[in-house]
Amino acid sequence: MRFTIPALCLALVATGCASHEPLQSTGSLTVIEGTGVLPPPNRGDLIAADRPALIGPLDTIEVSVFGITELDREMLVDASGRIAMPLAGTIDARGKTAAELAGLIEAALRAHYVRNPQVTVNIKSSVSQVVTIDGSVVEPGLYPVTNQMTLMRVVASAKGLTEFARQDDVVILRTVGERRMAGLYNIAAIRRGAYDDPSVYANDVIIVGDSPQRRLFRDLVSVSPLIAAPLIAVLQ
Repeated sequence: MRFTIPALCLALVATGCASHEPLQSTGSLTVIEGTGVLPPPNRGDLIAADRPALIGPLDTIEVSVFGITELDREMLVDASGRIAMPLAGTIDARGKTAAELAGLIEAALRAHYVRNPQVTVNIKSSVSQVVTIDGSVVEPGLYPVTNQMTLMRVVASAKGLTEFARQDDVVILRTVGERRMAGLYNIAAIRRGAYDDPSVYANDVIIVGDSPQRRLFRDLVSVSPLIAAPLIAVLQ
């Protein structure tokens, strides 16, 4: 699935202006009134057949180094998306294709005086159910979706918010059937118990606070803290 993030975020933020006027639909999104719940995806929405095979946390990979069998190994990518190999050291594998990771390992081996290394990486098993989190979190990236995953748990998996994150400016993007949908949330309000911590599903994309896309229009709009309920919208 593809989203035009700057246009989406501008439309979402514009609906929550500092004047505290009622949230209204625009030409690019339709506000769903009377609900603060982003609908769960259908079974088909959880499958992304056109997505390239990317390595993520808890995937199992097989690494072979031509001519150096001592370095051949099968390993589990750790929860932060990293692997560790003799001579190569620790490498961030998260979000890389097998070929890209092989190139990184080759470069690390060359830096440790291995002459002309030739590395092959295969993904033996993949945790296909992942959520993407970006923006003002300590470790943005792909994270496996476990049972009862929620927004706050994904933020915790990403090591929490950065120092200057905008807690009232968190978007969850989701495909439900053929509809592209978004929910705008306030993490501070969730922590206060103003409303429930929303569920998160595979293939969701979460953008937290002061992302590069938000900076494009920081001086144009501002977001009112969402206290009573999140904003749920269908994207055009």
